[in-house]
Amino acid sequence: MRYRILGVTQTEDHGTVASPGGARLRALLTALALRPGDVVAPATLIDEVWSGDEPPQDAPAALQALVGRLRRTVGREAVDSVPGGYRLAATRDDVDLYVFERLVRQGATALERGDAPTAARHLDEALALWRGPALADLPGRAAGPEALHLEATRTRIEAGLRLGDAHDAVPRLRELTAAHPYDEPLHALLISALRATGRDADALAAYESTRRTLAEGLGTEPGPRLRALHAELLGGPGAERPAPERARVGRRGNIRPRLTSFVGREPELDAIRSELREVRLVTLTGPGGSGKTRLAEEAAAGLDQAWLVELAPLDRPEAVPGAVVNALGLRETMLLASDRPAVQDDPVALLVEYCAPRSQLLVLDNCEHVIDAVARLAETLLTRCPGLTVLATSREPLGVPGESVRPVEPLTPEQAFRLFTARASAVRPDAGVVLRDEEAVTEICRRLDGLPLAIELAAARLRLLTPREIADRLDDRFRLLTSGSRTVLPRQQTLRAVVDWSWDLLDEAERTMLRELSVFAGGWDLAAAETVGTGPAAELVGALVDKSLVVADPGAEGVGMRYRMLETIHEYAEERAAEVPGVREAAERAHRAWARALAEEADPRLRSAGQLPYISRLETEHDNIRAALDRSLTAGDEPEAAALGLAMGWFWWLRNYRHEGVRWLDRVLRLGAALDAAGGRVPEADVLARRAAATDPVDALLAAGEDGPPHPLGSLRMRVRIMHILLTFETAPRAGLLDERMVRYVRRVRDHFAAGGPEAARVPGIVWPLTAFFVSDSGDVRSAMDASVANCRVHGGEWEIAASLMFRTHAVVDISGTPAGIDDDLAEMRVLSRRVGDRLVETQVCSAFGEAAMVRGHYEEARAEYAEALRLAEEVGAFAEAPFLIARLAEIAYREGDHGTALGVLDQAGAAADRYGVVDSKAFVLMLRAGLAVVDEEFTRARVLWEAAREECLRGTPPPQFLAMLGLVDALVTAGESGPREALPLLAGTLRAAVEERCAELVLATLVDSAAGLLSDLGDQARAVRLLGAAGHWRGDRPRPMPDRAHAERAEAAARGALGPQRYAAALAEGAVLTPQDVVVELAAAVGQPVSPTRR
Repeated sequence: MRYRILGVTQTEDHGTVASPGGARLRALLTALALRPGDVVAPATLIDEVWSGDEPPQDAPAALQALVGRLRRTVGREAVDSVPGGYRLAATRDDVDLYVFERLVRQGATALERGDAPTAARHLDEALALWRGPALADLPGRAAGPEALHLEATRTRIEAGLRLGDAHDAVPRLRELTAAHPYDEPLHALLISALRATGRDADALAAYESTRRTLAEGLGTEPGPRLRALHAELLGGPGAERPAPERARVGRRGNIRPRLTSFVGREPELDAIRSELREVRLVTLTGPGGSGKTRLAEEAAAGLDQAWLVELAPLDRPEAVPGAVVNALGLRETMLLASDRPAVQDDPVALLVEYCAPRSQLLVLDNCEHVIDAVARLAETLLTRCPGLTVLATSREPLGVPGESVRPVEPLTPEQAFRLFTARASAVRPDAGVVLRDEEAVTEICRRLDGLPLAIELAAARLRLLTPREIADRLDDRFRLLTSGSRTVLPRQQTLRAVVDWSWDLLDEAERTMLRELSVFAGGWDLAAAETVGTGPAAELVGALVDKSLVVADPGAEGVGMRYRMLETIHEYAEERAAEVPGVREAAERAHRAWARALAEEADPRLRSAGQLPYISRLETEHDNIRAALDRSLTAGDEPEAAALGLAMGWFWWLRNYRHEGVRWLDRVLRLGAALDAAGGRVPEADVLARRAAATDPVDALLAAGEDGPPHPLGSLRMRVRIMHILLTFETAPRAGLLDERMVRYVRRVRDHFAAGGPEAARVPGIVWPLTAFFVSDSGDVRSAMDASVANCRVHGGEWEIAASLMFRTHAVVDISGTPAGIDDDLAEMRVLSRRVGDRLVETQVCSAFGEAAMVRGHYEEARAEYAEALRLAEEVGAFAEAPFLIARLAEIAYREGDHGTALGVLDQAGAAADRYGVVDSKAFVLMLRAGLAVVDEEFTRARVLWEAAREECLRGTPPPQFLAMLGLVDALVTAGESGPREALPLLAGTLRAAVEERCAELVLATLVDSAAGLLSDLGDQARAVRLLGAAGHWRGDRPRPMPDRAHAERAEAAARGALGPQRYAAALAEGAVLTPQDVVVELAAAVGQPVSPTRR
């Protein structure tokens, strides 16, 4: 995580830039980022965050709440609570201000020792960090950084003057001196720049204007530096002028200064320069536009006897030696002076004779189209000229012995962003305003693969378009990015021309393979290329890697190589594939078959001990599978699309791609309905897409009679429907699913599988009993689960039996709220899960054992089971399980009365729920937080948390016992806000609903204990004791958790004092025989009966 405070405060996480919402939140982050790694006292933070405003009455609590919000934004681990205050877990290198300071110091030091190129590079990098104004969210601390920014600007201009950039400096210096009229160093730089461009009269006028400004504004005369410049000017045109640095140091070579700044690549520059001291041939490789030429020039710029040979204009290989001769200037020197005709007629011999006694660096730029000739010449010169070093740029290696190949990688997201910003400033005076849309700029840089040329072409479009408009048009990037410099070769002026150059260098077999590989959406391995391609894959993919059109990366965990195209190359290859429809269609068919085979091979293994490699493989190939599924749907191939969707269904459920799975399977079902409506004929793709989008698969099934002849794809479609229903129920609010039409649909699908048989004892048919939660009462749910278990014992294997038991235990817990009565199922599940080795089933087993231990008060055992469940869930990547398991660990601390630990663990659970979008778990976290706030008597905060929990419930599918607990918290918050009389009717209604939903007596006991507390507060002590007796009887030997115990003990104490021992005991005994329905009647009577309150 990096922190950007040179402007509006932002965070940057792996290239993703975000700005915390709220001015105070950003001010807090700024205050902490100013002191990375240091403990900052609360008083200091309060002073700075509320600077200029009156701090809130309870400022430490407000600060604590603000820190909590910040942790939710940047991650809990990023902000530590330590003795004495808070600390940002960061170093100075993680904060742009301190990186800026370091780079400015390095630039100033380099300039002091006379190294203007290095100074300019450091200062360009520093100034690219500046978004300004500094510390926008903590302006009281901005004076120092703003002053340093001005100093950096001055020093960069001075470095430019030493490098001969006086013409470009004059307009900028006029702006700066107008903004800072009393800044003598700026005026001195302006006068120097004017003098360096030969404008002595303007320089004298500038001096006179400065003298007047200082006299009138400050009452002072110019300082020594300005007076010295004035004296030099008065010396006249013949006076000695300071030469640009490159002229003074007397270096030989032809590397010209560039007109634009060099952004990023500092590590690569250092590595190349270091390598050139050890290796005599270094070749920079990469696709067109990756910045090879500029990087090579920058690497050579500071070296003596560095000569650039531009090979791009050559159209004949035999012209290569002559181009080197011309670059070295030998036509005018050695050639005419030579008295040996053989040397004059042989440019290679001439080069050997000239270079052999010298130490030189040849930069051979753009070798790829004459690569054989370059390789021969390089080998000849290197073997016969011991002082010669060669730095080459090419889209493929030269293949010369001793060559060190250094691929030029795309710019990092940060470097790409800085480059875009720098080039934008050159084309838009108001670049700071335009670049506020940092999300769009980041998207541009990412989609252009970090290729410098493409980014510069995109930045040039800012004359016409905003960053968002550019980003939105990148699907047609080759038409968009066409405004390159007029002074470069035509092949570098547009993005298409750059890639065309590489395409033209391919032979026909390589072009065919590139077209075929364009069907891959997320990379591929060699086996996949062999399946899809028609040529010798290893040879052709290797050639494309060598020519920088394909990137090779080590596979996950070092298993094999993986190949991919940059997005720009991929789009180009797709266009080329469209030119040869037969090749494209054959490749797409092969790709679809490969993806289906992969998914079908992996699917059953996802439910085994060997699941992890297959999960990893499906994750790696997910983009390819998406592309294959989309093409199957577009082609109207329902059997293939359905088979692929079914093979991926369990993976989508397991890895929390549930929303995506719903969308894919919905498209499969709509396709089937559309094809039926068309009589089985497959229309044109666009017509089919419109008809599929307009159909309703629910209506299509309901309209089909149950007694007619079976559809040829009927069984296949039912499997798709049941998987679709499972994923839908996991993602959609329950309230949106319960209309009469949807109930009939679900029952129709359920009945297909409820008949039993092998189809109902394997995925996805095995999940059919879960539909009963939505279309039946709780009794039907248990019956369905029992039938499924029996069917799996006949037709399924060990995994299927374990899964059906897992569904049954879930049903019992979800309906009743406790794991009572499932000990036999749990024991069998534990044996089966360990034998099968499916970590998901093992997760569920550990979770169920944890819940059983927790309700019995065996908290250490429960903690161990939940921790093991969490470990297994994270190992298998069952991301939707993790938030709930973490929240359960928090609940244990809550039950023990350890509120500090509970809150800390709830922070983790809430962050996980947000990260993975698990709304039910988020609701549970918020409800527990609200309960903790009630215990702490923070009722306003508790109400806010309860409302948030209720909102999350509306988005999810909470079980009855959760709704009961949510209702309990509502009543307790109401009691704190308005008193027990207003709270009691709410709790009575909650209890009635819980009894109707058949929640377990343990859940009911929690509600009744709290009701007893409210009745005691109202003075109805006898009824309170009867309720305590009922709750105690239902609990049996299971202890009350700490919050419930507090309600019960308070009511017990009040009742004992009011009733005396005998009446208390009698009332307790009366309550012990009450049924849940009896207690509902008791509470209804209490709500309707006014009672005088007696406070304890």
